[in-house]
Amino acid sequence: MSISKLEKVKVITLCGSAKFKEDFINEMKKLTLQGNIVLMPIFDFADDEIDTSKAKILKDLHFKRIKLADEILVINKNGYIGTNTKLEIEYATKTGKNVNYLEI
Repeated sequence: MSISKLEKVKVITLCGSAKFKEDFINEMKKLTLQGNIVLMPIFDFADDEIDTSKAKILKDLHFKRIKLADEILVINKNGYIGTNTKLEIEYATKTGKNVNYLEI
């Protein structure tokens, strides 16, 4: 890919429920192969590894991913958008990001 094409690369942050991990991974692969930079949360933490302070750090990091992005893509499986995802959508909208939905 030439430098001029890299200047047009979009940064996309994936949002949605962690229970749709496989859908996140599939979409990340697809969007990356289309020439985008894709940011997404990390799902592979055991429940006992995440105390309240670590959960807050992970949440704050995800909002930083949204801030860095040109747009967010909400993984909307079976019409499910949870409380945290709604907050992410509100934040993205408030910060002027495009919000797109992938309904599966």
